[in-house]
Amino acid sequence: MSGSFTPVGDRTPTQREALATAERIATELQQATSAVLALPLYNYGISQHAKSWIDLACVGAPQGTRLLDGTPTVLVTTRGGAYGPGTPREGWDHNSDYLRRILVDVWGADLTVVEREFTLVGVNPALDEFSEIAAMMRKNAEEAAAEAGTTLANRHAA
Repeated sequence: MSGSFTPVGDRTPTQREALATAERIATELQQATSAVLALPLYNYGISQHAKSWIDLACVGAPQGTRLLDGTPTVLVTTRGGAYGPGTPREGWDHNSDYLRRILVDVWGADLTVVEREFTLVGVNPALDEFSEIAAMMRKNAEEAAAEAGTTLANRHAA
Protein backbone atom coordinates (compact mmCIF):
# COMPACT_ATOMS: atom_id res chain seq x y z
CA MET A 1 0.00 0.00 0.00
CA SER A 2 1.77 3.07 -1.24
CA GLY A 3 -0.48 5.34 0.85
CA SER A 4 1.45 4.53 4.01
CA PHE A 5 4.67 5.78 2.38
CA THR A 6 3.10 8.97 1.08
CA PRO A 7 3.33 12.02 3.37
CA VAL A 8 0.00 12.56 5.13
CA GLY A 9 -0.70 15.88 3.40
CA ASP A 10 -0.06 14.38 -0.04
CA ARG A 11 -2.36 11.37 0.28
CA THR A 12 -5.26 11.04 -2.10
CA PRO A 13 -8.78 10.41 -0.77
CA THR A 14 -8.45 6.80 -1.97
CA GLN A 15 -5.18 6.35 -0.07
CA ARG A 16 -6.71 7.85 3.09
CA GLU A 17 -9.71 5.54 2.81
CA ALA A 18 -7.50 2.47 2.25
CA LEU A 19 -5.33 3.32 5.24
CA ALA A 20 -8.41 3.86 7.41
CA THR A 21 -9.62 0.39 6.41
CA ALA A 22 -6.23 -1.10 7.21
CA GLU A 23 -6.15 0.61 10.60
CA ARG A 24 -9.67 -0.64 11.37
CA ILE A 25 -8.68 -4.25 10.57
CA ALA A 26 -5.52 -4.00 12.68
CA THR A 27 -7.46 -2.49 15.59
CA GLU A 28 -10.10 -5.23 15.42
CA LEU A 29 -7.36 -7.85 15.66
CA GLN A 30 -5.64 -6.08 18.56
CA GLN A 31 -8.92 -5.81 20.48
CA ALA A 32 -9.99 -9.41 19.86
CA THR A 33 -10.33 -11.65 22.88
CA SER A 34 -10.16 -14.69 20.59
CA ALA A 35 -10.02 -15.37 16.87
CA VAL A 36 -11.22 -18.17 14.61
CA LEU A 37 -9.92 -18.23 11.05
CA ALA A 38 -11.13 -20.70 8.42
CA LEU A 39 -8.58 -20.55 5.61
CA PRO A 40 -8.34 -23.48 3.17
CA LEU A 41 -5.45 -24.46 0.96
CA TYR A 42 -6.25 -22.76 -2.33
CA ASN A 43 -4.28 -23.74 -5.42
CA TYR A 44 -1.38 -24.89 -3.22
CA GLY A 45 -1.29 -21.67 -1.21
CA ILE A 46 -3.26 -19.01 0.59
CA SER A 47 -6.16 -17.37 -1.23
CA GLN A 48 -5.64 -13.88 -2.60
CA HIS A 49 -8.48 -12.65 -0.39
CA ALA A 50 -6.84 -13.87 2.81
CA LYS A 51 -3.43 -12.57 1.69
CA SER A 52 -4.93 -9.13 0.99
CA TRP A 53 -6.59 -9.11 4.42
CA ILE A 54 -3.29 -10.04 6.10
CA ASP A 55 -1.45 -7.35 4.13
CA LEU A 56 -4.02 -4.73 5.13
CA ALA A 57 -3.77 -5.70 8.79
CA CYS A 58 0.02 -5.43 8.66
CA VAL A 59 -0.14 -1.98 7.05
CA GLY A 60 -2.77 -0.80 9.55
CA ALA A 61 -0.45 -0.89 12.55
CA PRO A 62 3.12 0.21 13.18
CA GLN A 63 5.66 -2.26 11.83
CA GLY A 64 6.37 -5.05 14.31
CA THR A 65 3.03 -4.74 16.13
CA ARG A 66 1.93 -8.15 17.39
CA LEU A 67 -1.72 -7.85 16.41
CA LEU A 68 -2.84 -11.03 18.22
CA ASP A 69 -0.28 -10.99 21.03
CA GLY A 70 -1.28 -13.86 23.33
CA THR A 71 -4.78 -14.02 21.84
CA PRO A 72 -6.26 -17.54 21.72
CA THR A 73 -6.59 -18.19 17.99
CA VAL A 74 -7.93 -21.20 16.12
CA LEU A 75 -6.90 -21.75 12.52
CA VAL A 76 -9.13 -24.19 10.66
CA THR A 77 -7.57 -25.24 7.39
CA THR A 78 -8.69 -27.79 4.83
CA ARG A 79 -7.12 -29.44 1.83
CA GLY A 80 -8.95 -31.24 -0.96
CA GLY A 81 -6.25 -33.88 -1.34
CA ALA A 82 -3.51 -35.25 0.87
CA TYR A 83 -0.31 -33.27 1.39
CA GLY A 84 1.23 -34.94 4.44
CA PRO A 85 4.49 -36.85 4.77
CA GLY A 86 4.82 -39.70 2.31
CA THR A 87 2.06 -38.50 -0.03
CA PRO A 88 2.74 -37.61 -3.67
CA ARG A 89 1.93 -33.95 -2.85
CA GLU A 90 4.13 -33.68 0.22
CA GLY A 91 5.61 -30.19 0.33
CA TRP A 92 2.98 -28.67 -1.97
CA ASP A 93 1.00 -27.02 0.85
CA HIS A 94 2.27 -23.44 0.81
CA ASN A 95 -0.60 -22.29 3.03
CA SER A 96 -0.18 -23.80 6.48
CA ASP A 97 3.42 -22.83 7.22
CA TYR A 98 2.84 -19.31 5.90
CA LEU A 99 -0.19 -18.87 8.15
CA ARG A 100 1.72 -20.18 11.18
CA ARG A 101 4.54 -17.69 10.46
CA ILE A 102 2.09 -14.77 10.27
CA LEU A 103 -0.22 -15.76 13.11
CA VAL A 104 2.44 -16.88 15.60
CA ASP A 105 5.77 -15.35 14.64
CA VAL A 106 4.53 -12.00 13.34
CA TRP A 107 1.26 -11.45 15.21
CA GLY A 108 2.00 -13.42 18.42
CA ALA A 109 -1.17 -15.53 18.48
CA ASP A 110 -1.66 -18.39 20.93
CA LEU A 111 -2.44 -20.73 18.03
CA THR A 112 -4.39 -23.97 17.77
CA VAL A 113 -4.51 -25.52 14.30
CA VAL A 114 -7.34 -27.78 13.15
CA GLU A 115 -6.50 -29.46 9.84
CA ARG A 116 -8.49 -31.69 7.54
CA GLU A 117 -7.31 -33.32 4.35
CA PHE A 118 -9.13 -35.23 1.62
CA THR A 119 -12.18 -32.96 1.58
CA LEU A 120 -12.66 -33.81 -2.12
CA VAL A 121 -13.15 -37.52 -1.42
CA GLY A 122 -16.72 -38.23 -2.47
CA VAL A 123 -16.61 -35.29 -4.87
CA ASN A 124 -13.70 -36.26 -7.11
CA PRO A 125 -14.09 -39.89 -8.31
CA ALA A 126 -10.30 -40.23 -8.59
CA LEU A 127 -10.16 -40.09 -4.77
CA ASP A 128 -12.91 -42.64 -4.07
CA GLU A 129 -10.42 -45.28 -2.93
CA PHE A 130 -9.53 -43.05 0.03
CA SER A 131 -13.05 -42.83 1.47
CA GLU A 132 -12.21 -44.76 4.63
CA ILE A 133 -9.17 -42.67 5.56
CA ALA A 134 -11.04 -39.48 4.60
CA ALA A 135 -13.87 -40.41 6.97
CA MET A 136 -11.36 -40.92 9.77
CA MET A 137 -9.70 -37.58 8.98
CA ARG A 138 -13.07 -35.87 9.04
CA LYS A 139 -13.94 -37.39 12.41
CA ASN A 140 -10.57 -36.38 13.88
CA ALA A 141 -10.87 -32.83 12.53
CA GLU A 142 -14.42 -32.46 13.88
CA GLU A 143 -13.27 -33.65 17.31
CA ALA A 144 -10.30 -31.25 17.24
CA ALA A 145 -12.59 -28.38 16.21
CA ALA A 146 -15.05 -29.18 19.01
CA GLU A 147 -12.21 -29.28 21.53
CA ALA A 148 -10.80 -25.97 20.28
CA GLY A 149 -14.25 -24.40 20.46
CA THR A 150 -14.80 -25.68 23.99
CA THR A 151 -11.42 -24.30 25.05
CA LEU A 152 -12.27 -20.86 23.63
CA ALA A 153 -15.71 -20.90 25.27
CA ASN A 154 -14.21 -21.86 28.64
CA ARG A 155 -11.64 -19.06 28.43
CA HIS A 156 -14.42 -16.55 27.83
CA ALA A 157 -16.56 -17.96 30.63
CA ALA A 158 -13.74 -17.65 33.16
